[in-house]
Amino acid sequence: MDATSFCGALPQTKLSASNRNFSTSCPRARSVVSVARHLSEEFQQPDKLYSRESLVVSSSSSANKGMTASGRSYLSGPVMKRNPVGQAFCAASVVGVGAFCEGFVDSHLHVTEDKVGVLLLNLGGPETLNDVQPFLFNLFADPDIIRLPRLFQFLQKPLAKLISVLRAPKSKEGYASIGGGSPLRKITDEQADAIKMALKAKGLTANVYVGMRYWYPFTEEAIHQIKKDKITKLVVLPLYPQFSISTTGSSLRVLQNIFSEDAYLSRLPVAIIQSWYQREGYIKSMADLIGEELQKFAKPEEVMIFFSAHGVPLTYVEDAGDPYKDQMEECIYLIMQELKARGSYNDHALAYQSRVGPVQWLKPYTDEVLVELGRKGVKSLLAVPVSFVSEHIETLEEIDMEYKELALESGIENWGRVPALGCTSSFITDLADAVIEALPSAKSISTTRSTSEESDRDFLSYAIKMIFGSVLAFVLLLCPKVITAFRNLLV
Repeated sequence: MDATSFCGALPQTKLSASNRNFSTSCPRARSVVSVARHLSEEFQQPDKLYSRESLVVSSSSSANKGMTASGRSYLSGPVMKRNPVGQAFCAASVVGVGAFCEGFVDSHLHVTEDKVGVLLLNLGGPETLNDVQPFLFNLFADPDIIRLPRLFQFLQKPLAKLISVLRAPKSKEGYASIGGGSPLRKITDEQADAIKMALKAKGLTANVYVGMRYWYPFTEEAIHQIKKDKITKLVVLPLYPQFSISTTGSSLRVLQNIFSEDAYLSRLPVAIIQSWYQREGYIKSMADLIGEELQKFAKPEEVMIFFSAHGVPLTYVEDAGDPYKDQMEECIYLIMQELKARGSYNDHALAYQSRVGPVQWLKPYTDEVLVELGRKGVKSLLAVPVSFVSEHIETLEEIDMEYKELALESGIENWGRVPALGCTSSFITDLADAVIEALPSAKSISTTRSTSEESDRDFLSYAIKMIFGSVLAFVLLLCPKVITAFRNLLV
């Protein structure tokens, strides 16, 4: 089990959402993908990342506007949405699924020559064993990871402290087994350098920055450097192929908060690439790596291609309308279509890993599917970490050690694993293309602070929170039996 799995740690953790009408259509074809998002009440606050209105984004074939001349598929803005308070329409300058913030307005920065910046967003990871506990605290203190009812939101940090202390020993064991720390920062820095060089080769000089969500260098540090360098146009590129509330969504929420408090940043033209799992360059890069690993088996045609994606709690998808599951399934379809076009007709399966706690996550689970495949007589299996573009603990420890051992014990005799994309040339080139394609859509961000929570300051409401919150804090933090039971749930 991944020691840093980042969602659903509590049985009572539940996404609060009143609107369950969200629907996502991901047909098994390259032609048209229409995603209609009826977002939950929780994401309809003016200070949240997500639009109040249903957002429809289409990605078409090469005959449609969603394709470049070279045939790359990408979703591009501007997407028009209605200002929730009835003000003027504004264009959301995004590439991908979703809307970044309250609105976008024309830039007030008038420069003769743009100084372009690219901000890569990633999760981050502890670089030493001493970093593990504070890293876990940052992880579980994120309200997009553990979603508490509004009444108890002030307990977010105390609860994160408790969970991080309880989970740290097991997490340290996992990181010790892969060398004592996560290689994620080193690999992401290498990807940043490679993207900078690829952009320069295409005629675009740009500064590339790395902003991590839960460890150094934090997103705030990257933004500080962007201001210091006087960047005049910015492309935000999360290193998550598929959009999820808990990954890209959480990182963009941090950006929105930073931008809303800074006059310079609020006028900075920004383009956001929210998902890129359907890009032709990414799909072909994945197919290249899979094809190379298949040839290492004695009988490549008999190998089961086993896609293992990071899971999320089921409530994220069913209650909050997270498009992650649909995007993942479409991504697998596109990769398999590319492999078939190259003459590979292997069977394949998709499962979700890294679940933690007693709540229900996206199914099927990786460990259960491996056992079932062994029972059915599968002898050769190629594991593909499809939602990861860098090697880290989920690939190096969870897949390479835990799942490999389980597969061999279950009767699978020949095991292989596709490496993460890392700095694969075709992959880096495609990300550089995505940046260049996104630049023309950059618009300044107009953020509006919310006053919707003024009612929370009501004295009676505050008193009720304090009473119930204090009782809950006492039970969680001081009762040994509860702590013991809680520890058992998390392991």
